[in-house]
Amino acid sequence: MLIAALAAMMIYAAWTDIRRREIDNGLNGTIALMAPLFWWSAGLPVWPDMALQILTGLIVLALFAILFAMGAMGGGDVKMIAALSLWLPLGLLMPMLFVMAIAGGVLTAAMLIHHRITKSQAELEIPYGVAIAAGGLWVSPELYFNQFT
Repeated sequence: MLIAALAAMMIYAAWTDIRRREIDNGLNGTIALMAPLFWWSAGLPVWPDMALQILTGLIVLALFAILFAMGAMGGGDVKMIAALSLWLPLGLLMPMLFVMAIAGGVLTAAMLIHHRITKSQAELEIPYGVAIAAGGLWVSPELYFNQFT
């Protein structure tokens, strides 16, 4: 049930990012705050597993905050990646980031082509929440079906 809720929140985040180029802080906060419920339901011990999930989330937040500071990502995108990383063991985080990067590249290329064809003068803004959600949705079944993660 929690994984289905996570999937629904990722889809909603992608939708709002497409429509408004914004991912709500409340949504990212909810994703982050539901992670401990998932840990508890999965039977993770507080030490070291829950502590490692928190550490991973903080590291991901710090690394992607650098991209935000460079102007390469939006703040909502960074918070969504960090919140999602709280749910994922390291063995799933790396594939999620890989799929996110591939989806982001395809999305960026498609939007750039569309931007050039329409000769738009507006600044190109990529709804990267779509790529983040794609990566998260790609690996989320593993949280339920793979007892070895």
